[in-house]
Amino acid sequence: MSVESMTAGQVMSRILVAVKPAESPLIAWELMRRAGVHHLPVVDGRQVLGILTREKLAASWSGGPQEQSTRSVRELLDKGRRPWVGPDAPLVRVAAVMLDAGADAVPVLTGDGLIGLITARDVVSAVAGRTETTDEPGDVLTGMFHLEPVLPSRDVPVPPTRSWREA
Repeated sequence: MSVESMTAGQVMSRILVAVKPAESPLIAWELMRRAGVHHLPVVDGRQVLGILTREKLAASWSGGPQEQSTRSVRELLDKGRRPWVGPDAPLVRVAAVMLDAGADAVPVLTGDGLIGLITARDVVSAVAGRTETTDEPGDVLTGMFHLEPVLPSRDVPVPPTRSWREA
């Protein structure tokens, strides 16, 4: 199959790890780390509110675990345009949408909502002939696990620290 005839639905990532908008950046970071992904769709059901990138998450990081666990990923989403493509969009169109939006990932949507994600890596893999095309349905996974930071109580005295010279 030639690159010119490939569609978004044939080269998209079908098994997606996604995050809900109320989740914290701490959870989003852990999901990305454990799943080995650089993009997380932020979803409400199957509706895409935006794509959170590892770079955006890292750039917004300040404070420690407590601060990160009290914010939501909804706050990190771009308020502007949210580019997307349909599953029948030619790969050339997908690349144009990504370039025009300055995005390295776009969701693939149908009337039912999110069905996949195409990243710059997916496009490059298709151009290099290293994509196995398929028309099988995918799945969107949210909440693989739940983390809750355990912070020390303010009532518990902190033991004095000793320097290595005192040891």
